[in-house]
This record gives sequence, C-alpha cells and structure tokens, in this order.
Amino acid sequence: MLDKFGRDINYLRVSVTDRCNLRCLYCMPKQGLSLIGHDDILRYEEILHIVKIAVPLGFSKIRITGGEPLVRRNILGFVSSLCEIEGLHDIALTTNGILLESYAQALFDAGVKRVNISLDSLQHEKYAYITRGGDLASVLAGIEKAHRVGFVPIKINVVVMKGLNDDEILNFAKITFDRPYRIRFIELMPIGHIGMDHKNRHLSNDFVLEKIRQRYDIHPILEKKKIDGPVRRYKIAGGYGEIGFISSISRHFCQSCNRLRLTADGHLRPCLLSDEDIDLKTPLRSGVKDIELTELIKDVIAKKPMRHDISRGGNPHKKCLKEMSSIGG
Repeated sequence: MLDKFGRDINYLRVSVTDRCNLRCLYCMPKQGLSLIGHDDILRYEEILHIVKIAVPLGFSKIRITGGEPLVRRNILGFVSSLCEIEGLHDIALTTNGILLESYAQALFDAGVKRVNISLDSLQHEKYAYITRGGDLASVLAGIEKAHRVGFVPIKINVVVMKGLNDDEILNFAKITFDRPYRIRFIELMPIGHIGMDHKNRHLSNDFVLEKIRQRYDIHPILEKKKIDGPVRRYKIAGGYGEIGFISSISRHFCQSCNRLRLTADGHLRPCLLSDEDIDLKTPLRSGVKDIELTELIKDVIAKKPMRHDISRGGNPHKKCLKEMSSIGG
C-alpha cells in the first residue's frame, strides 16, 4: 500500500500491553499510569486477526512492543502464532531487557530473530535513577544471552538526555568497537505530558555525532537496507558493530516513514507524534466483516500526514498528548 505521498507502508508496530516493569522518568510518572482494563486490551487472537488482514495490504514487517511486552502473560504463545502467519518476513521485538535473559532462547526458537533493547545508562546507579529502580545487571545479562542465542542484529537504543547521560556517549560508542552490536542514539521526543516535562533535556544527534568524531574515526554506511528505516548508520574504523542515529526532531525523516502503530487498546495510529487514530477494536468486536476492517486500515494509511510538526508552531494536526507507554515504543 502506498500512501498519498508515495510511501510504501509495510511496517506495523504492535503494542501488546501498556504495562511495564520499569518507570523511566521520561516515559511515565513515578506512580505509574492508570492502566487500561483487561477487557479493553486487544486479545491475542484479535491482534493476529488484524495482522492477517494487514499482510495482503503489503505489511511484511512486525515489531512487538509495549509497555514491556515480556510482562504480558503467554507472550511466547502469541509470538509463536504470529511467526506462523504467511507473508511476514521480519518479526522483531523491543524490550527493556529486564526479562530478556529468561526469554531469549524461547523467543528465538519461536521465530523472532531481531531484538532491540532500551538502555540509557551503563552506570548502575544512574540506570536505577533513570528507570526508577531497574537493575542494570539484568539488562546486560539479557543482552549477552541474546548474543549467545543468535539474535542478529542486536540493537541497543539510547535516548540521550542533556545533563543526565550525555557524559556516556563515548562509552556507548566504544561498545560498537568491541562488540557486534548496533548502538542507536535516539533524540528525546516530547511525547505526552511526561515527555514535555523533560523537553529541556533534548540534545540533537548532530551534537552526539560530533562528540564521537572527536574520539573515533567514524564513517557513514552508505548501503541502505529495506529494514533500516529512518536510521543513519555509521561505523567506527576497525570496529565490529555500528552506530545509528534516529533524529526525529532535528532531522525529519518523515519522507521515509513506512509504519503504522497498533496500540494495546486497539487503535491504529498513522503517526507516533499525533493523537489522530482509528478505533479497530470496537468494530472488530461488533462483528465487522474483514473487507470493512481492511477499509479501516486503508483509511488510516490515507490519514498518514506528510510530516510531523512537533518542533514547529501552528500544527495542522494534534500533537501527541498520550504517554509513550500507552502508545507502544
């Protein structure tokens, strides 16, 4: 499916829960959020039904997200069923890594071959502060287990925040020199009320890249793969891994955006940074025919904006006021 701007929409991010076992300070308030009720969350069979309808429209890549997807009961059974759907060529998972050591082998055996781990500090006390109690050792053990199991590539997502973890940029970059991991620096986005509260911590990835260049001989990777998405890829000379930059604020990549997002409560969103969406859960539970559900998905694609305007004034569409954990990372 091409949208009205000629973009090939082939990537669906599926949030299976709004729950999380961490309380990262830029993602949700310390006391947590008012959680979506059990009956309001899409059942696994409903998610699978939506995916099966989306595949003939050209969706071939699925990413499982949350909240933290590994906290949802019977997640492995769902993953196994998802991996059996014909027409899906790339199924990946994003996790905070706390439970990854326990789940890595089973996820790999079920058919997931790529994993992204969110990790904003390599210092134990700072990591615990950012996540409000998270155990860095558990995450590092999960990453090592995923590597031993055979996940390729292993991507580590780092949200760089001024005055908080910007002093660790070079430490993260060094990982790619020693290990075959992909460190991806992600600009802090003003998503939800919590994100807006921390917008003064935003740092441009141009700053991050320049800081790395002062220490390392780093060069862009010109080869572009279909699964790369909006990331700008670099490699340190002689290193094993890669460094990527996802610069959603300082450098718009909307012209190459190929994704929709299915929230845990069944809303399909054309853009992360806008609260416009279409409810799929209600018609699905009302017995809507598949052809009508197909048309609803097409409607969402048609509503996909040319670009977000989160860093500009006079927004033509609403900004994102929902918290990130309720949308899906």
